[in-house]
Amino acid sequence: MRREEDSYSEREYRRRRGNLLLKCLIALLILLIIGLSALLVYEFRFRQYQNPWEQKDESAGAGGQSTGEVQVTETAAEEAALPDAEEASLESKANRLALQYDYDEAIALLRSSDGYDRNDRFKQLVSSYETTKAGCSPYPIDQVTHVFFHSLVWDDAKAFDGDEYEAGYNQVMTTASEFDSILNQMYNRGFVMVSLHDMVDVAEDGSVTQKEILLPPGKTPFVLSQDDCSYYHYMDGDGFPSKLIVADDGKVKNAYIEDDGSVSVGDYDVVPIVDTFVEQHPDFSYHGHKGIVALTGYEGVLGYRTDEVYKTRQEDRVTDFQRIFFETHPDFDFDQEVAEATKVADAMKAEGWEFASHTWGHINPRQHTVDDVARDSSRWHDWVEPVVGKTDVLIFAFGADIGDWQPYTYDNPYFAHYKSMGFNIFCNVDASTKAWVQVGPDFLRQGRRNLDGYRMYYSPDLVSDLFDVDIAWDENRPTPVPPM
Repeated sequence: MRREEDSYSEREYRRRRGNLLLKCLIALLILLIIGLSALLVYEFRFRQYQNPWEQKDESAGAGGQSTGEVQVTETAAEEAALPDAEEASLESKANRLALQYDYDEAIALLRSSDGYDRNDRFKQLVSSYETTKAGCSPYPIDQVTHVFFHSLVWDDAKAFDGDEYEAGYNQVMTTASEFDSILNQMYNRGFVMVSLHDMVDVAEDGSVTQKEILLPPGKTPFVLSQDDCSYYHYMDGDGFPSKLIVADDGKVKNAYIEDDGSVSVGDYDVVPIVDTFVEQHPDFSYHGHKGIVALTGYEGVLGYRTDEVYKTRQEDRVTDFQRIFFETHPDFDFDQEVAEATKVADAMKAEGWEFASHTWGHINPRQHTVDDVARDSSRWHDWVEPVVGKTDVLIFAFGADIGDWQPYTYDNPYFAHYKSMGFNIFCNVDASTKAWVQVGPDFLRQGRRNLDGYRMYYSPDLVSDLFDVDIAWDENRPTPVPPM
């Protein structure tokens, strides 16, 4: 009897031990699944794409921030001879092209070099470019999102000082710190800047066809634009830079007037901040393209007073702001101002920026007659185009449009006019959806999303695919943000 009890106890012990082991195995399996799931989420949503030709700057610390300089990795050419100075320069250029997803140009650059047939290192690089390109896939053009900003608030205390302009700044402006956070968050989520002209090809006759944007897995294209980069007179002394300049090193920077009247030079607004960011993160730019700057003309462009009225000083057109400007700038030289603005615009285009019309007078076309719109277009053509060059992009002021959501036709007199002026790409504002794109036989339309105080405060969920508002939010911004 005792022996049977002992046998039963042993069997019960083994049964319980088996159950315990099974439960432990199940628990470990569950933990493993949770861990793998978390890793996949991290990989696909948060981890930065690691380009195989990118060299990290060890001096940047544990984060390993990219310097923008690239070279072949040892695994890509471990048996190839180290390049000489000329080859190293060519290799760096090719790697940067590949970093910015322009694999065909990178391949063509190396293959066209002298002695390519004998250069095993270059051949291995070309092979790696071809392999990476083969893993890319076209992104649906109708799903490309478009975000925009106005001039950035550099000094919060000056912009949010309770004067008559504070409410407007709070609603439609983004602070520089918020912009920095947005850029970093979007980069870490795999977003890549593309041009509107990467989305469609426009023939000489004005016909439009879709193009192909090829990107590696985990990358998402987006268009960036900035409105009203004119540094209007009313913004003087309110914490914004005064203009864009070409610095001594040839880079485009901002001039900022300090309280004592001295001028500081640096990254104070969208253009130079993006330029510096792309220097550090080349893979944030598709084929080297940056954003689109939408300009009015009635107070000049880029901080320069280049409009007709600054030349003619026609009394019935001079505003109070302009009158004060003339009084405080008795030595103003219109031709020199135009030359300096043109120099900045040329430098920006060389860095991958494009320009768009925001209408000369910041008008909503459908609130004006077609004749008035034609007059406005002529002024943009006469006084803005000579500075920034031709463009076929029209970004409507006030987020307006010249039609409803049906495709444009030539029965629409506004569309007929703008097509006659050479415009083929039209952008309104539609923040209710992640992407709104319409491609017609002779136009591209795209809705834009405003990433400003109003959008972040009232509808953070509408931008959650791009960035986390709680992380980006500038605590110096007054709340509540005034309703529109």
